[in-house]
Amino acid sequence: MIRIVLADDHPVVRAGLRAMLAGDPDLDVVGDAADPDEAIALATDLAPDVVLMDLQFGTERTGADATRDIRSLPEPPAVLVLTNYDTDGDILGAVEAGASGYLLKDAPPDELIAAIRAAAFGETALAPAIAGRLLARMRSPQPSLSTRETEVLHLVSDGATNVEIAARLHISEATVKSHLVHIYTKLGVSSRTAAVATARRTGLLR
Repeated sequence: MIRIVLADDHPVVRAGLRAMLAGDPDLDVVGDAADPDEAIALATDLAPDVVLMDLQFGTERTGADATRDIRSLPEPPAVLVLTNYDTDGDILGAVEAGASGYLLKDAPPDELIAAIRAAAFGETALAPAIAGRLLARMRSPQPSLSTRETEVLHLVSDGATNVEIAARLHISEATVKSHLVHIYTKLGVSSRTAAVATARRTGLLR
C-alpha cells in the first residue's frame, strides 16, 4: 500500500484527486493539506510514502519551500509536484528542492498513478515535456539570481523606486544600485523594464 498526502490549496482539487486515487486498491490517501506548513506537518506526523505537492498556495511560502523542508526530514517521503505552473524557474526550483517528479495537472490519470508508483519506489517521474525542458536547460544554462537580487527585482516589478526598495529591504540605496547592476549583467539587459521582462520570460520572476 502506497500512503499519500495531498497538498493543494483548492478543496475541489484535493477532493477530485482523492476520489480518483480511491479507485486504485494499492493507493491510500492518508491526509490532505491546504498550505505548505500543513503539508510539512502531515509529512512529519503521518509518514506517507509520497506527498503530491502543488507549487503555489497563495501564501508567501511555496510548494518548493515545503518540498525542501519535507526532504530534510530524517526519513523523508518522496515529493511529486503536480501543478499548473511550467516555467523553467518553477521546474528547476522544484527539482533543486528535492522533488522526485514533476507533472502538470492536465496529465492523464494513468500517467499520474504511474508517477506516484515510481516516486514511491525511489524513481524519478517527469512528464516527457518537462524532462525535455530540463535537458535543454542543462545544455544551455540560464542565468540565476541570488535571493536578494530576486527580492530587489520583485520590488522593481511592483514599481518601487531605489529609495523605496532600500527602505523595504533595510539596505542602503547604494546597495540597491549594486544589486541592479549585477541583475542587468546576469540578464544581459540595460534597463529596469527589460530586466523584469527577461526575468518573467525565463521564469526567474513570477
